[in-house]
Amino acid sequence: MREWLVTNGIGGYASLTYKNTNTRKFHGLLVASLDPPVNRWVFVSNVCDKVEIDNQIYNLKDFKPTFSFDYFPNFLYEINDVKIKKTVFMPKGKNTTILKYKIICNKLVTLIHSPIVNSRHFYDVTTQRYLTFYQDIDDGCVYLRPRNTDKNLKIILKDSIYKQTNIWETFYYKKDKERNESWIDNNVRTGDFYKQIKKNSQYFLVSTIEDEFKEPSKSFSEELEKKKQLLLQANLPDNYEKLVLSADNFIVKRGNGKSVIAGYHWFSDWGRDALVSLPGLTLVTKRFDDAKKILAGFGKYIRKGLVPNVFGDRDSQIFYNTVDASLWFIDRVYQYLKYTDDQEFLNFIWPVLESIIIGYRDGTDFGIFMDQDYLICHDPGMTWMDVKIDNFYSTPRSYKAVEIQALWYNSLKIMSMLSDFTGKKNPYYDLSEEVKNSFNKQFDQLYDVIDTRDLTLRPNIVFLASLDCTMINKNLQIKILSTILDKLFTIFGLRTLSSDNPNYKGSYLGDYNKDNAYHNGTVWPWLLGQFIKAFVKLHNANTYKRKYAYQHFLKPMFDVYGDTWDGSIHEIYDGSPIYAPRGCISQAWSVAEILRCWVEDIEYLRPDFEKKYMLHEISI
Repeated sequence: MREWLVTNGIGGYASLTYKNTNTRKFHGLLVASLDPPVNRWVFVSNVCDKVEIDNQIYNLKDFKPTFSFDYFPNFLYEINDVKIKKTVFMPKGKNTTILKYKIICNKLVTLIHSPIVNSRHFYDVTTQRYLTFYQDIDDGCVYLRPRNTDKNLKIILKDSIYKQTNIWETFYYKKDKERNESWIDNNVRTGDFYKQIKKNSQYFLVSTIEDEFKEPSKSFSEELEKKKQLLLQANLPDNYEKLVLSADNFIVKRGNGKSVIAGYHWFSDWGRDALVSLPGLTLVTKRFDDAKKILAGFGKYIRKGLVPNVFGDRDSQIFYNTVDASLWFIDRVYQYLKYTDDQEFLNFIWPVLESIIIGYRDGTDFGIFMDQDYLICHDPGMTWMDVKIDNFYSTPRSYKAVEIQALWYNSLKIMSMLSDFTGKKNPYYDLSEEVKNSFNKQFDQLYDVIDTRDLTLRPNIVFLASLDCTMINKNLQIKILSTILDKLFTIFGLRTLSSDNPNYKGSYLGDYNKDNAYHNGTVWPWLLGQFIKAFVKLHNANTYKRKYAYQHFLKPMFDVYGDTWDGSIHEIYDGSPIYAPRGCISQAWSVAEILRCWVEDIEYLRPDFEKKYMLHEISI
C-alpha cells in the first residue's frame, strides 16, 4: 500500500498509508525532531476518525478514501451524502502537525476524533504497557506530559467536547515484520474529541510539542504560499511540480545552516547522500542559498580531508567512514559554481578543497591514500556499497573501486580548472594525467575493482562515463552504457548486480539477511540519473536522443506512479519483476537525480555559467 509524507524542514514529519493506517513503527502523525534534524520521536501515532450520521456511527478506517495531492495530501470520504475532506500539513520549523477537516453536509453530524499517542524514539517500539501520560484539559486543549521525556504534547480542537478514556491500543506493523524488525507497539488512546457540525464547515485539529503556535488557518495559508513560492523560484514547467515539492522534504535546518535528510523515514543526514542529491534538490530548483549552506555546513565538519558519512540520529555522533563523499564534495562545489559563479564562496571553501586532495594524496583514515600507481586505495566497506553484517562486508570492494578512481580523476581536473581560473598554483593537472594514464593501462576490461581485477558486473562503471571529466575514450563509454542497458537497466533504476551472477538476489526480502541483497541485485533509482546523464552526453545532447531517453528511461517510471503521485521516489526496488518498492518510501538522491537528469539532461536546461567553466577546461 502506498504511503504519504509531510515534513517540517527540521527533520520531523507526518506519514501514514493512503488509507491512513500504520504499517511501520516509523509511521505517525507527529514525529518530532528533538535535536533538529535528528533525534526523532513519535508522539502522535494516529488519529482515529469516526462520524455519527442519523444516529449511526461510521469508522472512517472502514472506508477507502479518495487520495489526492494538491500541495498537501488530501483524503476524501463520502458517507451517506456527507463529504469529509481531510488535509495534513506541518508548519515549517515547528514540531506541529495540523489536520484540516472540511465537512460538506446539510444535516447534523458529529465528528469523533481519537488521538492515539506514544512517546518513543522512532527506532524503538513500546513493548510494555508502562507508559504514563499526565493529562490536563482546558477548553478544547488537552495537555499530555509523558513521564519518559520533558516534552509536553498538546492536542487542540476548538469548540469541542473532550472525554478522557486512557485505553491501550496495540499496533502490529506489517512492514517491520517483513523486514524482520520489531513490529508490535503499544500506544495509548487518551480520549475522544466530539465536534458537532450542522452545516458546511471547516476546522483544525492541532498536535504540537511547541510552546506557541499560530492560528491554524493562518498557518495553512502561509504553508500553501511557501510551496507556491518554491515552484515560482524553480521556474520549471508544471509537470515538474511534484518532484520540486518532494525535493523540499529533504532540505532541513542544522544549527544555523542547512543539511539534507537522506531518506524518510529512518535516515538522518548523510554526507554522501546529501552531496549526490545537491544539484537536484537545490541547483535545478534555483535554491542557491540552500546549496551554499549545505556545502558550507558539511565543509565545516571535514577532518583530515574526509566529509562526514553520517550524523547519528540518537546523539548526532559523527562517523567519517566514506571514501567517496569528499570527492563528491569537490564536484558539487563545481556544480554550484556553474549555476552561480560565486567566486567569493570559492575563495572561502578553497582551503577545504585543498585539504581533501592532500588527504587523499598523502593518506588519511580508513586506509585511504594514493598508491604508487596514482590510484586511490581504501579499506573495505568505504564506497556507497557499504553494508556490514557483524564483521562481514557483503560488498567489500577494496582496495581500488572503479568509481573512486573516476571521482578522483574528476576532482583533480576540477581543481586544475579552478586553480588556473583563480590564478592559484596548479599541481593538479600533471597529477590528473598520471591518474588517467595509469587507469587506462589497467582498465582493459569492465572491472568493478581495479587492483583485484574484479569482473563482477555492477553499475559503478557508469561513473566513468557520467562525470563531467572522464578519462576513458568514447568507444569504452559506448561499451559501458550498452552493457548496463543490457544487463542492469530496469524502469526504476539500475540493478546493483547482474542477474546472471550466482550471488544475485532478485528480491530484497527472502530467506536471507536483507542487507545481503541491498547491493547484490536490488535496484537503485538514483543511478538512473547518472545513466541518463552519460547517455545524453555520449550522444552530444542530440534532440532525438534526449526524447528517446525520456520515453524509454523516465516515462515508464512516471506512468507507474500515476496521477495521484506526490513526487516521492522509493530508495530501492526488487531486482526482478514485479520490481516491488522497498526501503525508504522517499529517498533524497532518488528524487534529486531523477529531477536533475530530467531538467539538465533531457530538457537540457543548462546552468547559466556552464560555458564559462567549460571554456576554461578546453583551454587547458
